[in-house]
Amino acid sequence: MSAGKGSDVASGRRSEAHAVAGPGGVMTDEVGVITGELLVSTEVSGDRLQVRVQYAGAEEWYTLTGSPFSLGERTARSARAALLRAVRHGLPEGLPGGKLP
Repeated sequence: MSAGKGSDVASGRRSEAHAVAGPGGVMTDEVGVITGELLVSTEVSGDRLQVRVQYAGAEEWYTLTGSPFSLGERTARSARAALLRAVRHGLPEGLPGGKLP
């Protein structure tokens, strides 16, 4: 399978990664801002990336405000990498307009 956008989108695969939320934490729809060590889950659905977060070691998942967002011209892999960088820098407003900063 090629590493292009088509293969990422078609797979619909889920990915998880650990990250420490940056200053201001990460805004969620369900409980507002969460901070600290998080597990970030992403899943491709069509041309959109759904993002959920949870406290490391917890059971509850929360939707990142602004998710799902459009992949646009990005591959799922590059969008996931950009998202993790953004979480590490802090997303206290989530993803306003459903766009990566």
